[in-house]
Amino acid sequence: MKNRYPILIVVIFIYLFAMVGGLLPKEKAAEAYRLTIPLGLDEFSPQIPKDNPLTNEKVELGRLLFFDKRISIDERVSCASCHNPKLAFTDSQPVSSGFQGQKGKRNTPTIINRLFSSGQFWDGRADSLEEQVKAPLINPVEMANPSHEGVVGRLKKIPGYPPLFKTAFGTEAVTMDHIAKAIASFERTVVSGNSPFDRFETGGDKKALSESAWRGLKVFRGKGQCHLCHTGFNLTDELYHNLGAGWAESEKDRDLGRYAVTRKEEDKGKFKTPTLREIEKTGPYMHDGSLRTLEEVIDFYDRGGNKNPNLDFEMRPLKLTPQEKRDLLEFLRSLSGAGWQKIMPPARFPE
Repeated sequence: MKNRYPILIVVIFIYLFAMVGGLLPKEKAAEAYRLTIPLGLDEFSPQIPKDNPLTNEKVELGRLLFFDKRISIDERVSCASCHNPKLAFTDSQPVSSGFQGQKGKRNTPTIINRLFSSGQFWDGRADSLEEQVKAPLINPVEMANPSHEGVVGRLKKIPGYPPLFKTAFGTEAVTMDHIAKAIASFERTVVSGNSPFDRFETGGDKKALSESAWRGLKVFRGKGQCHLCHTGFNLTDELYHNLGAGWAESEKDRDLGRYAVTRKEEDKGKFKTPTLREIEKTGPYMHDGSLRTLEEVIDFYDRGGNKNPNLDFEMRPLKLTPQEKRDLLEFLRSLSGAGWQKIMPPARFPE
């Protein structure tokens, strides 16, 4: 009995020394995700919140949740149902379909290069990807969950998920904020660059564009005035404009766009400028999916859009020739790049 306490003190000392010296096994820390920025994109412009840095574990958890249909009320709809990787993360429909085949009112925008954007949705009502993720979950037309708590409760009952939240966030607590942060992290890895246009413009390869596409670039920046809104490396000003697309005669049938968020009269009929990257693969076009092809889009702009009281000043007839239209189309096709194609659905999901 006399030697008991000295021995105990020695054991405690050795344990503490081992902890300080790193001799005992420690919980593995989340690893920073190595974000690959393709040629043509600005590596200094990603919109990543300070409280949600990219990690490998978080991105992988987000990928699982993005494709998992169990996050919808009937377990038949996932994020990928509308943002299908085989369709450049769109659904190729005029407007999106969700719970029990219900139709939404707006076209599904691609999530490609949302890494570089803060405001989300056609009307910009979400200030971040994290906030955007939360909305479809409880939209009665989309995933139709009665509450975010219901989504959380359903995932908690799947034994395989809490440990993945532990590796991603340091706690097995499944929360709506953690769900949103994981899915947003995955979405930020979906990028497109290194297109023929990028190789021509940034890489200096003068043979990357065909003669027709090169002439189309001159139309894009000149007579077509496309660059006024589709500007910068991501070919969008991230602002809101009234083009008259889908403008209904009856106000009760009219989608007022940005006005629903700001309540400013001048914002009626304004919608966000989408990126033109991968534009050849992301039709139908406009917020209502009313234009099926790029040829129709070019004709729409050529006639100056649809007249209405709030039509943007820049919207006026362009008077493009048939050849200029063909060249502009070839340039738009040159904006198809690489980066997003490697993303695949999970082989299996947590059980």
